[in-house]
Amino acid sequence: MPDPVFLASLYRRHAPRVLATLIRRLGDFDVAEEATHDAFAAAVSRWPQEGVPDAPVAWLIRVGHRRGIDQIRRRQTARQHAHLLIPDNDAAEEARVIEDDLLRLLFICCHPALSMPDRLALTLREMAGLTTEQVASALLQRPAALAQRIVRAKRRLRTAGIPYEVPEASDLPARLSDVLGVIYLIFNEGYSCSDGERVVDVHLCEEAIRLGEALAGLLPWGEVFGLLALMRLHHARREARQDALGELVPLEEQDRRRWDGRQIEIGLAWLARALALTPVGAYTLQASIAAVHAEAPSAEATDWDRIVRLYETLLRVQPSPVIELNRAVAMAMRDSPDAGLALLDALAERHRLDDYHLFHAARADLHRRAGHREAACHAYERALALTVQEPERRFLSRRLAALGRADG
Repeated sequence: MPDPVFLASLYRRHAPRVLATLIRRLGDFDVAEEATHDAFAAAVSRWPQEGVPDAPVAWLIRVGHRRGIDQIRRRQTARQHAHLLIPDNDAAEEARVIEDDLLRLLFICCHPALSMPDRLALTLREMAGLTTEQVASALLQRPAALAQRIVRAKRRLRTAGIPYEVPEASDLPARLSDVLGVIYLIFNEGYSCSDGERVVDVHLCEEAIRLGEALAGLLPWGEVFGLLALMRLHHARREARQDALGELVPLEEQDRRRWDGRQIEIGLAWLARALALTPVGAYTLQASIAAVHAEAPSAEATDWDRIVRLYETLLRVQPSPVIELNRAVAMAMRDSPDAGLALLDALAERHRLDDYHLFHAARADLHRRAGHREAACHAYERALALTVQEPERRFLSRRLAALGRADG
């Protein structure tokens, strides 16, 4: 007899696959979603008495497909949808295309016709199998507003006539970039929560990693492996990034004994697979930087020269003010705080970074290291004014207090 925990786990693992196939077979996102819920409700009702079928996903798809046809007929639109009602094929035959369906669903959830907030919400709801309330919590939105966002996103996909398909080979690299970007944004929101009291949302990080692993199984490209390596290597530090009181701990002060060695091993293995393929992309290069940190026995033993060279390569692949900022910090660690500050001054002249709190936090830290007390205080105050995450605000305030300046 399956218990509720088993059924909940089954839903989280397989609901995206069931939904993806039902969208293809029924031709309607909303009908397929309702049919998916009906199928899992039938499983909850019948499996305790009948037992779990040998092929539970195929069973769920078969039941959901029949329920979906019933829904369409009840809406008296069977004639309009007749060409979409694919015959209920043998389960073994259907199993061969389920993974392709999952890839179709991921690409449509991350379609560039949608805004980035819509892509994040739809991907978490449909691909990660989270409830509307869970997605709203993860994205710091009210559930009612999040539900409306998802409804509007689906409507846009429908009215724009966006095909439910994997892009053509010639379009795949550009579209894959959209998908990887959504997965990495989900991970980043978990790794460093943008607001509130939490430093890390472990569950959100794990959802992003799970999505990445599903994508790697469906589309084994180098940058997919690179993103997985990057997420795993960062996720290895999760326990050390905050202390027992939930306060933020910077990288150089982290207790590396608390880093997850198993996560590091997995991340390095994904990185090896990524580096074996060409061309080497931005996620793989970022993962290579994370690997240098992961393999250093201490902060003092970090190979900053290698990190600087990797950032310089990354800048050629993906020019960005944020990458320039990170390179400047690496240069400061390799050479001197003043060398890093000179690069930050030059960066500020070429880009508008006055409203970017991490730019001011980096300036503050380098001025502190160089012994420029007043300049450090001014930069910390500016960073503090722009920061909304509470643990980060308290960290900046502690730095200010250590310099003898109240945080205001």
